[in-house]
Amino acid sequence: MSTKDFQTRSPIRIFLSYFKNHKKLFIIDIFCACLIAGIDLAFPLVTRSALYDLLPNNLYTTFFIIIAAMVVFYLLRSVLQFIVAYYGHTFGIRVEADIRADLFRHIQTLGFDFYDRNRTGQLMSRLTSDLFELTELAHHGPEDLLTSGLTVIGALVVMAFIRWELALVVGLMIPIFLVVIMLTRRGMGKASKAVKEKTGHINTEIESSLSGIRTAKAFANEEAETERFDRANAQYKVSKRQFHKAMGRFHSSMEFWLCSLNVAVIGVGGLFIMNGKMDYRDLITFTLYISSFINPMRKLANFSELFANGFAGLHRFVDLMATEPTLQDKEDAKTLQDVQGAISVQEVSFAYNGDLDVLHNVSLTVQPGETVAIVGPSGGGKTTLCQLIPRFYEVSGGSISIDGLDIRDVTQKSLHENIGIVQQDVFLFADTILENIRYGKPDATEEEVIAAAKKAEIYDDILAMPNGFGTYVGERGTLLSGGQKQRVAIARIFLKNPPILILDEATSALDSVTEAKIQKAFDNLAKGRTTLIIAHRLSTIRSASRIISIADGVIAESGTHQDLLTKGGIYADLYNTQNTR
Repeated sequence: MSTKDFQTRSPIRIFLSYFKNHKKLFIIDIFCACLIAGIDLAFPLVTRSALYDLLPNNLYTTFFIIIAAMVVFYLLRSVLQFIVAYYGHTFGIRVEADIRADLFRHIQTLGFDFYDRNRTGQLMSRLTSDLFELTELAHHGPEDLLTSGLTVIGALVVMAFIRWELALVVGLMIPIFLVVIMLTRRGMGKASKAVKEKTGHINTEIESSLSGIRTAKAFANEEAETERFDRANAQYKVSKRQFHKAMGRFHSSMEFWLCSLNVAVIGVGGLFIMNGKMDYRDLITFTLYISSFINPMRKLANFSELFANGFAGLHRFVDLMATEPTLQDKEDAKTLQDVQGAISVQEVSFAYNGDLDVLHNVSLTVQPGETVAIVGPSGGGKTTLCQLIPRFYEVSGGSISIDGLDIRDVTQKSLHENIGIVQQDVFLFADTILENIRYGKPDATEEEVIAAAKKAEIYDDILAMPNGFGTYVGERGTLLSGGQKQRVAIARIFLKNPPILILDEATSALDSVTEAKIQKAFDNLAKGRTTLIIAHRLSTIRSASRIISIADGVIAESGTHQDLLTKGGIYADLYNTQNTR
């Protein structure tokens, strides 16, 4: 389904659409559940027949044959119950897995601005705990609704043939019961939604605290982190308490009405017996039928609780799936091919979230194969400009072109495939070094990975590790040094081998000796490629054919190293500061 479908279709219709791929399992589940309901309906009739015909007429052989048959049917019922429990939950899990897969794929399409606004813990909650409730709803919802409905209706029909007046009393009480249940369910639905929001909040706090545990320890702020967690935990407890209050009202109301059914049947049935209008055996049959559909009635009531929890998760799922990516490919978007690397930035302006502009009418032309260094004070707009070129964000004004094609007219996938980025903040996955380097080219051979590692000056370090390329790097690469993490990220780019390179402080974590080694590799990699180098350490940009200085969102100066030193502007100040330390 498209994002538009999630915006226009009802949540129930969206939910049921996930049943299609697993309809065989669904049919097996429902069919077996219906057979169980049929067996449950048969028992009171067999009991009535025994009381009216078999035992009074001394038909003991027939009686024991029927009892044996009921044992066989109950053995069958236990097998059917296993099928319902096993295949029903399998069906629910498959539906949940499909929903989670769609949600994850959709999240992947959302832009940087979405992740700027949403925290990881909230998204984790939507991908995990919210969807668990949908599993239960997918399995038990239709099954309980159908089988309970059939059992209740079937029992009422049989009771009506025995004594319609008493069946009418029961029939009139059921709608009242359902109305009470629906009214109490509303409060539980609101409480369930609040619990899910607080669960997402506490997940966010946990994720944030665990990610920053080293910082917390470094500042001896464990108590502050505990206090922050306790506040979130307290809010969760309050929301859970409200949910449990609503659930308590729900269950107490349900149990009262279910017990009242038995009282009403015994009371009215006893009155009929006193007046000679009913036999005690019919009353026993009635009470057996009341017992047989007490459980279905309880299931119907519990379905309301299940529906409240599941629907809260479903709404949160649909809301996220209905979120349009800010950046989308045009319908006729071209695939960027045979890239030469000409970059043209024409009067580009940009503001995060529409607030204060970060860039103001910036224009820049980079020739194919040219290496351009971008320098300037922090916050001047260097990184922002380089994030606009791969279209991580949309320009507020102006345009950016690659080989004469506006980047808004090409597919984002092909754009990203042709641009390699090494950022200052390196992210490594919790996997082996081999797989982290191979991330630059997922189908790369081990030989290609080794070659990339050698170019990135990380090969000798890897061989010195206990498991070589199979060494586990830890969460976000915490088991490696800062320089090693950065060189693994650089090896990815060597492996990807893109025609356009963006190096955002790519050597900032390297010591001077390692930086000198890898600079030669960078120089070799940059040959024949368009390269943009963002740098504070000016020693890393000596190979640049041109240097531009950005300050306060505008290009303040442009030229060669010697030209800018002669001008005595921003670059000269930076250079002189670094060389007089």
